[in-house]
Amino acid sequence: MFKRALICTDFKDGLYRFARFVPSLSASGLQQITFLHTVPVLEGQIPRESDKPFVEARERFAKLLGDVPAGVDVQVEVAWGKPVEHILSARKKYQSDVVFIGTAGDGLLKEKLFGSTPVSLCQQGNVALLILRPQLVSAFTEEELDLRARHLFRYLLLPYDGSEAGQAMLRQVKQLAADRPPGTLEKALLFTSIEDVARSSVLRDAKREEAAKNLEAAKRELEALGVKTDMVVAHGNAVTQALETAIDIDITAIATSSKSIGRLVELSVPSFTGDLLRRSWHPILFFPPSQ
Repeated sequence: MFKRALICTDFKDGLYRFARFVPSLSASGLQQITFLHTVPVLEGQIPRESDKPFVEARERFAKLLGDVPAGVDVQVEVAWGKPVEHILSARKKYQSDVVFIGTAGDGLLKEKLFGSTPVSLCQQGNVALLILRPQLVSAFTEEELDLRARHLFRYLLLPYDGSEAGQAMLRQVKQLAADRPPGTLEKALLFTSIEDVARSSVLRDAKREEAAKNLEAAKRELEALGVKTDMVVAHGNAVTQALETAIDIDITAIATSSKSIGRLVELSVPSFTGDLLRRSWHPILFFPPSQ
């Protein structure tokens, strides 16, 4: 599926632990893995690579990284300054096609006033993001994290309503499916939910039928690429139903896309993706809407 990953960590989010499982990540199809740590800089400070935080970060990665499988390129980058700037720079340097990033789950208002790294990357980046809860990654045992690293993209939940954002997400999933190694993106579940806004059962049935047709068309496209695909039309709040479905169906990640994530419009009209990022404990695979 993905071939070149940039894994970003502040050593507080648990994502650095993936350095122990490079062979497992390679089993998920990754051929190049870059680990990036950005050191905060105090006002007036002139950082040097010989400074203690830089030396300790590199030593820590060296201890974590074991034997690297043949055919897998592993790089370590330690920088200083603003994380977003260095993530975008490293992504360009290594041509990464997916960026792993943790989220602290800050509130919506804080995202608007102060920003956050995942939200900024959703707005500025042109690359897929795998957004993970640090609490979840940190709590995995090594055996569990090993298994998770192998199956990050095995079974995707694809919320799809035929919208522009949904089409962008589906288009990029199909592109990845067309050039994927064995054992990745084995299954997909197309999902949509109908909120009961109409009192008439006739109108509700008509909405359900229309939604099912949209999913059926997308299902045929994915199955033509060899992805075993099921579909679910639920009723109720879309985010709530998606999260419940992800638990029941054994999903490994939820894919989504949005143009409005983190923007002022969300203060009055929260987006599906924005709400999903704040509530989901499942990994979120965010696709840029422009690709």
